[in-house]
Amino acid sequence: MPSLIIVGTVALDNIRTPFGEVRMALGGSAFYAGLSASYWTDVGIMGVVGTDYPEEGFRLLGAHGVDYRGIERSTEKTFSWTGEYTFDLNTAHTLKTDLNCLLSFNPDLPRVYDRCDTLFLANIDPDIQFRVLDTLPVRPSLVVCDTMNFWIENKLTELKRVLSRIDILTINEGEARMLSGQYSLVHAAREIARMGPKTLIVKRGEYGVLVFGKDSIFASPAYPLEEVKDPTGAGDSFAGGLIGYMTSQRKQSDEVLRQGIVIGSAMASFCVSDFSTRGLEGLTKKEIGNRLASFSSLTSYPGLPLLDAGTKG
Repeated sequence: MPSLIIVGTVALDNIRTPFGEVRMALGGSAFYAGLSASYWTDVGIMGVVGTDYPEEGFRLLGAHGVDYRGIERSTEKTFSWTGEYTFDLNTAHTLKTDLNCLLSFNPDLPRVYDRCDTLFLANIDPDIQFRVLDTLPVRPSLVVCDTMNFWIENKLTELKRVLSRIDILTINEGEARMLSGQYSLVHAAREIARMGPKTLIVKRGEYGVLVFGKDSIFASPAYPLEEVKDPTGAGDSFAGGLIGYMTSQRKQSDEVLRQGIVIGSAMASFCVSDFSTRGLEGLTKKEIGNRLASFSSLTSYPGLPLLDAGTKG
């Protein structure tokens, strides 16, 4: 039985960036997060696909050891997102969203996976997220949730029901401000904590990540890549790496969370280096280890002077 269950979208994306274009490419919040997490723990994903979904997607999940028994097959078409990025790669411009089979998606998690240590409610309709939480016979030890501006704008009441029952929320900078009504991220974190989450993780694209806990704030940079081809799925890959690692450690602590944040950032850096999921496919332990070592050097400050050494006063 997988330790980590991810509920979210499995999609076919049409993406254009200044560096190229792909059509009907493998994607979706659960798909990206599942691939990323698979390097750290055993994963099962729940989603729905249509008649047009290629077997290649299932083969890729299987090659990474991801349990995809929870992916339903619909007689409709697969959920599809069409978007583009200009030279501001932090901002995705949605051109078209075809919900298709996602409209009838009704996950029954206990029927497929009767228990899990960790549950990740990836970006999807808050009604679906709440339904999953409400059907679990036993609450997982860690529940993490992601959402987006569309749900904050259109289903705020439903989203707040979900937030009242989770441990960690991952959203981007603009969404944190929108959800809280506060411009300052410190004030925003305080307001969001009142809604339920013990920890808020704010994804800031190329500027890294801010983490707000009950009594601490932690910042981690993004990895400076020479070329970013496709930012789609970066946030989901980050979450997958983070949650996959935390699940593998089988304990929750500030130290494990901080380690997981850096691991998630490393996985996101692989994701954006190529289109669709190509950057996440077939990574070796050596590649991941080298990237983590590079992260360590980014935030190392050896030999900082003491206050009484080389300072005035």
